[in-house]
Amino acid sequence: MTVEEIDTLIIGGGQSGIAMSEHLTRARVPHLVLERHRIAERWRSERWDSLVANGPAWHDRFPNMSFEGVDAFAFAPRDRIVRYFEDYAARYAGPIRCGVTVTALTRTADGAGFLAETSAGGIRAQRVVAATGPFQKPLIPTVVPTSAGIMQVHSAGYKNPGQLPAGAVLVVGAGASGVQIADELLRAGKRVYLSVGPHDRPPIRYRGRDFVWWLGVLGKWDMRTPGPGTEHVTIAVSGAHGGRTIDFRELAARGMTLLGRAGAYADGVLQFADDLAANIARGDANYLSVLDEADAYLARTGIVLPEDPAARVIGPLPACATDPLRALDLAAEGITAIVWATGYGLDFGWLKVDAFDDKGRPAHEAGVSTVPGLYFLGLPWLSRRASPFIWGCWHDAAHLAQHIVAARAAAVKAG
Repeated sequence: MTVEEIDTLIIGGGQSGIAMSEHLTRARVPHLVLERHRIAERWRSERWDSLVANGPAWHDRFPNMSFEGVDAFAFAPRDRIVRYFEDYAARYAGPIRCGVTVTALTRTADGAGFLAETSAGGIRAQRVVAATGPFQKPLIPTVVPTSAGIMQVHSAGYKNPGQLPAGAVLVVGAGASGVQIADELLRAGKRVYLSVGPHDRPPIRYRGRDFVWWLGVLGKWDMRTPGPGTEHVTIAVSGAHGGRTIDFRELAARGMTLLGRAGAYADGVLQFADDLAANIARGDANYLSVLDEADAYLARTGIVLPEDPAARVIGPLPACATDPLRALDLAAEGITAIVWATGYGLDFGWLKVDAFDDKGRPAHEAGVSTVPGLYFLGLPWLSRRASPFIWGCWHDAAHLAQHIVAARAAAVKAG
């Protein structure tokens, strides 16, 4: 069987793969991008219909192409984001091959490169970039058995309220996905229960500036490592309906029942931790800390922005937080569906190379693997907080392209 040869193979045709391909194209590095389905497939088929970006269009993009036809301060909808990546890939004519799945990647027998087994045959590459992103394997807790007769779907499979059966809905997870889906279901007339765990809660705007601007000037996008125990803390933020700061008190006032973290299930009853008030308080503390840092930044730099005293007004806790439900009889409450907004895990089962640490995580330094010639791109905290976001992965790709160019030059010099 003929094996195709390529200098650098990029696995994944989403935002990370496209960014990597652009930088290698500019550097004149021969390469190929393999995408198992279509460009930006996860944005197409693993997001809900009404999804919009959580950051404004001036920010949530690659730095050298704007969202044409989208107001800079608006939040681009899902389909427009997909078109953005299609247009971007076409702009530089990247060598992207869609509909090809990589089933295994191994080192070549001589150790000088890699062999990718794919649905379209073998490909030998000197270097490989794993650009499969952070949303690889939806995580659904095996708490409620299928025998309970309740529809269960991960946020990756949720599309719209009409997808769910008649009856109340439990949404588990109060990060960006969970709160937006719960809000959509509430607006659709559903009775909604929302399980709220620990979270950060940034203001969508403060003193006339978007939260992404504040995260930038305060140096938070450039944080190199997460704080202890915060690697997987969710962020409650939403670009829906023009963008707004998430306020769990407001959701409760509109009829949503808030709960603590979901626990054990038995005999039709799901238990919840007594931590709802503490989780809301933690989110409030995070929110106020951003306002404090923002005010201190303005005082320090002399920049004048309008005052925003209303932003510091935080109301009392709702009754569902001061007298929380610790158990929920799903049938008695008429709950017919559960949406698990419980995040994702990594899935590198196809990567048959010793490139992982003792916890099974990719071992790398800013995306440069401990295995020579292997790179990772698009992972959370790859080089800094911004790494898994659209513009963040573009900058990480630039760094990896420089490393690849240097490695190629060294190989030529050596041999």
